[in-house]
Amino acid sequence: MTGVGRLQGKVAVITGAASGIGRAAAVLFAREGSTLVLADLDEAALRGTLELVRKEGGEATMKKTNVAVEHEVKKLIDLAIKQYDHVDILCNNAGITGELVDLERQDADDWLKVFNVNVMGAVFGIKHVAAHMQERGRGAIVNTASVAGIRSGAGGNAYSASKAALINFTQTSACDLGGYNVRVNAVCPGLIETGMTKPVFEYARKAGKEDKLGYRCELRRYGRPEEVAQAILFLASDEASYITGQALPVDGGNTASLNLPGMKV
Repeated sequence: MTGVGRLQGKVAVITGAASGIGRAAAVLFAREGSTLVLADLDEAALRGTLELVRKEGGEATMKKTNVAVEHEVKKLIDLAIKQYDHVDILCNNAGITGELVDLERQDADDWLKVFNVNVMGAVFGIKHVAAHMQERGRGAIVNTASVAGIRSGAGGNAYSASKAALINFTQTSACDLGGYNVRVNAVCPGLIETGMTKPVFEYARKAGKEDKLGYRCELRRYGRPEEVAQAILFLASDEASYITGQALPVDGGNTASLNLPGMKV
């Protein structure tokens, strides 16, 4: 399948590209003509994404990267600029859920780990690409947040708080960079079947409750990584040239209603 070249000639850096939404975005970007720099901690799985991208005819390179470590993120951005001359798009997609335990048993180290990946990873990425994009007078940044950052009930405390922080950082950095024609937006996925949500899906299937997955969404189903990737593509493309500072839910309508327990049939 080939795209229509919406990203033709553009260079995109995607973190968390080894699986799930990041992998789907990488493949879709390749179809649309983008050159890719792919990053993740899981080097073996990242190599699998690289192979998929190349099967689509895409030009790409990869680098094992821990986004929670600033100098590793800087090296990633430096690699992209050195190898491909410029960066047009940055997708801060890497993220972790953290522990799902009762509030009174939550550990400070786990909170810090979640914030270091989910928030500081994006901070480091934008920090080290900002001057480059400012100098060129253009750029698009898309952060992967979550509906958990909009309202409670979609993740643990640390995860939800980190995604709320990421949404706010999306807005503040959009204000900082808007005068340079650099756009910053976020997507907020609902329940999507990815490696991160694998335990939820495995539990539901084992308990014979797969039909309940996503039933509280207005579309009455869970989503696919490819559906989120389409939203990322739109925000990264010139089609969204007048959109910045926004957090777009891709959630089957989950955040469109109060969605209180027992309210829906």
